[in-house]
Amino acid sequence: MTEGHGAKKGAGGMGDPRIVRRPAKAVPAGLRALHPVLARVYGSRALLDSSELDHSFARLLSPEGLKGMDAATALLVQALDARWRILVIGDFDADGATSCAVACRALRDMGAEDVDFLVPNRFTFGYGLTPEIVEVAARARPDLIVTVDNGISSLAGVDAARARGMAVLITDHHLAGDVLPAANAIVNPNQPGDGFASKNLAGVGVIFYVMLALRAQLRARGWFARRGLQEPNLARLLDLVALGTVADVVPLDANNRILVAQGLKRIRQGESCPGIVALLEAGGRTPGRVTAADLGFVAGPRLNAAGRLEDMSLGISCLLAGEAMHAYELAQQLDRLNRERRLIEAGMQEQALDALRLLELDAQLPAGLCLFDDSWHQGVIGILAGRIRERVNRPVIAFAPAGEHELKGSARSVAGLHIRDTLDAVAARHPELLQRFGGHAMAAGLTIARSCLEPFRQVFAEEVGHRLGRESLQGEIVSDGELAGPEITLELAELLRDGGPWGQGFPEPVFDGVFEIAGTRTVGANHLRLVLQHPDGALLDAIAFNQADGAWQPGQQVRAAYRPDVNHFQGNRTLQLVVTQLWPLAQS
Repeated sequence: MTEGHGAKKGAGGMGDPRIVRRPAKAVPAGLRALHPVLARVYGSRALLDSSELDHSFARLLSPEGLKGMDAATALLVQALDARWRILVIGDFDADGATSCAVACRALRDMGAEDVDFLVPNRFTFGYGLTPEIVEVAARARPDLIVTVDNGISSLAGVDAARARGMAVLITDHHLAGDVLPAANAIVNPNQPGDGFASKNLAGVGVIFYVMLALRAQLRARGWFARRGLQEPNLARLLDLVALGTVADVVPLDANNRILVAQGLKRIRQGESCPGIVALLEAGGRTPGRVTAADLGFVAGPRLNAAGRLEDMSLGISCLLAGEAMHAYELAQQLDRLNRERRLIEAGMQEQALDALRLLELDAQLPAGLCLFDDSWHQGVIGILAGRIRERVNRPVIAFAPAGEHELKGSARSVAGLHIRDTLDAVAARHPELLQRFGGHAMAAGLTIARSCLEPFRQVFAEEVGHRLGRESLQGEIVSDGELAGPEITLELAELLRDGGPWGQGFPEPVFDGVFEIAGTRTVGANHLRLVLQHPDGALLDAIAFNQADGAWQPGQQVRAAYRPDVNHFQGNRTLQLVVTQLWPLAQS
């Protein structure tokens, strides 16, 4: 996720979304004891009973369902018994960083005497366990390499490590290719033959499950008593699991909602690691009131900034910091990197929009869009692809130079198009166009030869066109319907805030309705503070972020997409509407 909840003014330009209301359904009997709006929201998200809102740790799926878990724990037990040197190799995003932190902290707490981590520099080594990163890893002489959030496609890298006498445990969640690497053990819910009920674990969720299973094995062997170790409470790592899960934008199915809810609970209770507290405070958030959105839009981008611009080791060090002051210093460095990232992104986005303006109309855009500029930064193209995707409502790949002859691309997709499968289809039809690729449904990375950009651009657009109808290329805001004036209360805002965790696959409720603007003023850099009058007569405070430049006037009739929210100011709690989209009524 990237930072910001900006509204759009809906002036009828390129990519304006339309409102689609969720179908009205009878509220399931098991939800009727809840607030009626909350019951309606849950019912539209396929919940049938309030028991499904129980996010207690006891309801978490068992690790036993994950294929390869027995081999993985046996390997780790052997490593602990023999005092092996263990090297954790992560990815350079927030999921990879939190996965690294979970593995290092858990293994050390379970008695591992020599555990370190290594994260490939994305600009030098690229993604995953490559033969080149194995060369770097070999300098530390590890007996065991544990990959987190990567490795399922690292065939050559695993071979290189095994040839040097290193054992390899792969923990990953990305989709597997036709051939699996020859690792000693693989744990990945998306590998062939895996029967785990949730395929949506992030990388940090996978390594957390491995650590749960390892602790159970060690407990059964009497390991902790023999070594005089206190059995670790792995629930204290759930703040990291929550951050990585939300930041990686994996679907929040029932199991992931438990992981995130438990992590948020620990953060709110003051039981989080100093690094996460410092990241939230650097973004102006109060840990005691943290939401899933704060993890995705505040902590996540600051953590990701290290991997995008420099080295994710800085972010991992922040998460592993044991002292609040040390964590604060590292979080401030990450915050500065994030501000630098935003400046770079703003310039790249303006260049991309200039290129789009050369196309006459939205209808002239290809179904799948490829953008490239020689000046673009590899570490920011993923964010850029996401921003442009939001504007043009179609899959976007942004490319940046990677040496003299190669381009690195970052793809972001739309609902209804599995981007990794789309790239797989392109590779099957035109194997000469793609050197490497990987990813999942909504995001992917790829490498192509610079000379292949134009043919790839055409083939990608054609493949997307085959898979998506034109109606899918118009953006949609899915609304939970209208609210009557008396329903829009502070109580409802608090219930909705606490009713998640909301996120990918379990979207935060959005409502829509017609209002009259009763007043406007600019606050902050570019935010629009509004007073909206509901048709029932109620006057409601509202804010539309990044919309102070819109031509909105008192007395104007508008349609708004919004969510009720709680505004904390000077110790007071008041109701405000956060407007995510605003249209003049004539254009709604």
